[in-house]
Amino acid sequence: MLLQETFRKLHEMKLLGIAQGLEEQLQNPTSQDLAFEERIGLLVDHEHTHREARRLKRLLAKAKLRENACLENMDYRTNRGLDKGLIASLAMGAWIEQGANLIITGPTGGGKTWIACALGNQMCRQGKSVIFQRLSLLLEEFGMSHADGTFRQKLAQLAKVDLLILDDLGISTLSPINRSDLLEVIEQRTGRGSTLITSQMPVERWHDYLSGGNPTVADAILDRLVSGSYRIDIKGESMRKKNPAKS
Repeated sequence: MLLQETFRKLHEMKLLGIAQGLEEQLQNPTSQDLAFEERIGLLVDHEHTHREARRLKRLLAKAKLRENACLENMDYRTNRGLDKGLIASLAMGAWIEQGANLIITGPTGGGKTWIACALGNQMCRQGKSVIFQRLSLLLEEFGMSHADGTFRQKLAQLAKVDLLILDDLGISTLSPINRSDLLEVIEQRTGRGSTLITSQMPVERWHDYLSGGNPTVADAILDRLVSGSYRIDIKGESMRKKNPAKS
């Protein structure tokens, strides 16, 4: 009866890791041989692990990463021009703390989105908030948010996230409103969070793409987004031919 009440209180206080650990100790006779301090330590470890797992699950659900990718599965064997040292450095997450940006360019199927999602997954593991957005769809959402008056609210949400991944810049034509909205996103995030951009288009062609007759907007976006950013330029043939799971 006493144990049932203890379990009830543990669940009521949402100490589910401790409850699970206690149940395992009760089912394992060897646990009785451990010192009191050791048993308490194991229960605390259970609770810590449980909470970390829940936090990661919550962060990944919010991130909505397009690919189920992790850096441990990165393919360095092919002639892709990947700098293993740079990837390892990015995996540490210091660039997020600095508010630096990352640009990943390369041909269709080269693995840009996969690498972006792998880095997003890694940042979630470190407890950082991440949001993945296909840029063309985000700009469509902004169009609707202008109509219903939620544009500023959506901007504020994106400004708070530690890492914003904008996938496939250059895939669709930008309207003047699209350019203005993109500038607002970058402006709101400058100095507050990191932005990761993937694009088939070389950075040298971004100014023409972003200007559309208004070079001032293109200058403003590139100054905030590209200046001081980290770069990954992927080479080689499509990874889809080798592994359909990677994009």
